[in-house]
Formats: sequence, structure tokens, C-alpha cells
Amino acid sequence: MFVQNRINSWISSIAPHVALPLRIELWNGRSFDFSQEAPRVTIRIPSPSAARYLLKPSLASLGTAYVEGAIEVTGRAVDMIKVVNALARSSLKDNGSLARIARTFHHNRQGDAEAIRYHYDVSNEFYQQFLDPNMVYSCAYFENGDEDLASAQIKKIDHILAKIQLQPGHTLLDIGCGWGALVIRAAQKYGVHCVGVTLSENQHTLARERVRAAGLSSLVEIRLQDYRDVRGTFDRITSVGMFEHVGLKHLVEYFGIINRLLAADGLAMNHGITSTDPDNGETPYGGGEFIEKYVFPHGELAHIGQVLHAMQKGRLEAYDVENLRRHYARTCTIWTENFEAHEEKVRELAGDKRFRIWHVYLAGCAYAFDQDWISLYQIVCGKAGRHPSALPWSRRYMYRPS
Repeated sequence: MFVQNRINSWISSIAPHVALPLRIELWNGRSFDFSQEAPRVTIRIPSPSAARYLLKPSLASLGTAYVEGAIEVTGRAVDMIKVVNALARSSLKDNGSLARIARTFHHNRQGDAEAIRYHYDVSNEFYQQFLDPNMVYSCAYFENGDEDLASAQIKKIDHILAKIQLQPGHTLLDIGCGWGALVIRAAQKYGVHCVGVTLSENQHTLARERVRAAGLSSLVEIRLQDYRDVRGTFDRITSVGMFEHVGLKHLVEYFGIINRLLAADGLAMNHGITSTDPDNGETPYGGGEFIEKYVFPHGELAHIGQVLHAMQKGRLEAYDVENLRRHYARTCTIWTENFEAHEEKVRELAGDKRFRIWHVYLAGCAYAFDQDWISLYQIVCGKAGRHPSALPWSRRYMYRPS
């Protein structure tokens, strides 16, 4: 009775202020609807002990309860995320910045490798269920807004290669090469010699197979290697969706390594997710805590201001900065739709728990980009101190027909 009374009181305090397509079902058969609209999300609390997750409905609390099977949630992921965020806003204070202060990470080679393998080495077939055929696991580029995912991912790669002014005869290093889509495209389109590095064994194996199948083994080398161990000099360097794993305290070192590997007249491009909190806080209501625990161990997001500051301290000058937040919101939305469309196969490949993790993670990312909690920037840079004649007069070269 005590728990029932607490739930009654909590619902009474929230219900007048929100109208949600939500139904809450309790262990004793009682249920509560939060609007006259037919519920699109149902949260079932199977026991009194599970009620604590509901009474403090942070994204971390309810997300953990859902993932661990302590509560049952049904509905489309996009609706689940909207409902849970509305409950959190109505019940809790935003402690995103404080959460970042409270949790710091110590990055080292072994820990970074383990974190990468945890996230990427689920199985290649798992990622094939929601990515495009080229398996590009980063923000797509919807030039006109009506492209399908596959087209938008090719346009993203071409956009990057145009930005770094790639030319035949160049050498290209791709840090965090994934399944090889960018280096394969660069070799096919420009005939350049490419090196791609990854810490994921699954990515390494499949990327090498794809290079061989494309007949590009003489131009493309895929290495299972930490970027800190790469030696040599490259005319062009790309890093797409990788620097989120570097750690805030190591950004200067990261950009310093890119500077060391970059030719004197070379160009590099860093493409990555950033926090929109100037103090590098996390997403509100425990979203960052959930992602750290279940999705991206030790992942950290810097504000664009800190990124540019670290880049300059690493002796690189930013030439061009482009915000693609809208593009990543759309990308994650499509990934979520693909994921749900292949639910049966995903469960078979990954199991119920990992299905639940990714179900809310992908939709949660789309929501975070929509809400301007996180963003995505592409930054083109070169070695600091070059003569200004090294910089183009305009951005027209990025959009010339290829």
C-alpha cells in the first residue's frame, strides 16, 4: 500500500502538467493513462520493488531498468524517448554539467582498445541490419534533404574528399576507418594510396575483405593499429566519428599526432560529435550516464570551442568549420527505423538485452541532436603558421561537380 500511495502521489503531481500517450501498468492490475489519446507507450511495473525506477524517472534510471528487464516498455523507440524525456523534465532537475564533473575517465591504450571492441565487435551482421550497404557508421550528408541513406552516405564521403581537396598521387590516412568505405571510395575515385586504421578486429577483417573484393589491395592497406603508433607522413588525413573516444584530456595530444603525421602542405579533416554545453557537460537527465554504462565506455564529448582550442594547441589551424547537426538527427532516425524493421533478426544476433540497449540508444541520439544537446562538426585544418596563400579564397571548390 505504501508503494501504491507513492505512485499515486507521483502521478497526481505530474499528470496535470503533461499530456502524454503513455499508460503505466502496475503489478496489481491497476493502470493509469496520461492523456485521452490512445497510448503509444506502455510502461509495466511488474513488482513493488521496481517502482523506484519510475519515481525518479531519469534516462539513466528508466533506461537501466528497461535494459536489465526490471520493467517492461513497449512502443516505438521514438515515442519511448519522447515520453521518458517528458517524465524526466517534469520530475527532475537537469544535472548534465554536474554529471560530467562527477565522472572522469582515465584513457590508456588497453582501456581504449577494450572500449572500442565492446562497441564495434558485436558482429558485422548486427550492424548490417541498420546501416547502409557500405556500412558507414557516422553522420550522412543529405545535400538536398530527400536522399536515401545509401546515397547520403556516399555524398558524405564525397563531401569530405572534396573538402580535403584530394588529388591523384596523394597519400591518405583514415583514422578509425570502420569497415573501409571512405578509403575504398578514395582509391576508386582518385587512385590514391590509402591507409586505414582501426582497433576493431571485426572491422579490420571485413574491411580487408572488401578491399580485396574491390581489387584495391595495391592501393589500400587496412591495419589493426592504434593511431598513436602510425608512422610516416600523409598528404591528407581524415578522422570520422573517432575522436569521441580520445578523451577530453588527450585532445591536444590527438591533434598533435595528426600534425606530426601531416605533410607540410597537407590537409586534415576531423568529423565528430560535440557537446553543446560550453562546460562540456553531458546530455540532460542521465543520458550520458546511460551511454557510458551500456554503449560507449569512456566516451567523452567536448564543446566545439574546446575542440578548436585543442586543435590550435596541437599546432593545427582550422580552415573550415561546418555544423551537420540536422544531418545526424536524420541519420539516427533512419538507423532507428531500420533497426526496428529488422527487430527479429537483431534479437537473434545480439540477444534481448543488447537489442534493448540499441533500441533506445539510436532513438535517443536522434532526439539529442533534435534538441541541440549534442552536435556534429566537420573541421578542415592544416599546419599552423602557413602563408595565407595556402587557404582558398572561397568554399566554392567543395561544391563543384565531381
